[in-house]
Amino acid sequence: MGRCLTFSTSGELIRVPSEAVVIITADGNYSVVSLADGSEYVVNLQLGQIERKLMDFVTDNDNRFIRIGKKLIVNREYISYINPARQKLIVSDCRTFKHEATASREALKALKEYLEQEERL
Repeated sequence: MGRCLTFSTSGELIRVPSEAVVIITADGNYSVVSLADGSEYVVNLQLGQIERKLMDFVTDNDNRFIRIGKKLIVNREYISYINPARQKLIVSDCRTFKHEATASREALKALKEYLEQEERL
């Protein structure tokens, strides 16, 4: 197991392997952390706070987490489908789980272009 992300609230402690985090979705002043096993945890952190936590957590050559627009952070290893025109994103391991999310056309277009450019390198 790799390094664990830790989320601490007044009543609980959540520790999850970073590679198990599939998608993190903003929900007002809270965020929903969805894992590869299908479980979800609601944490009392805004998405920007989680993004800063991830930046402190990851190393220079670990860029698996990508912020998409105002409401999503995804683990790039699980991105399986992007359709900017339909504002649709699917993250999946193509076997056991599939999460669908929406984001702005601009954010998804930028993500698609970024991943296409990365593939060419």
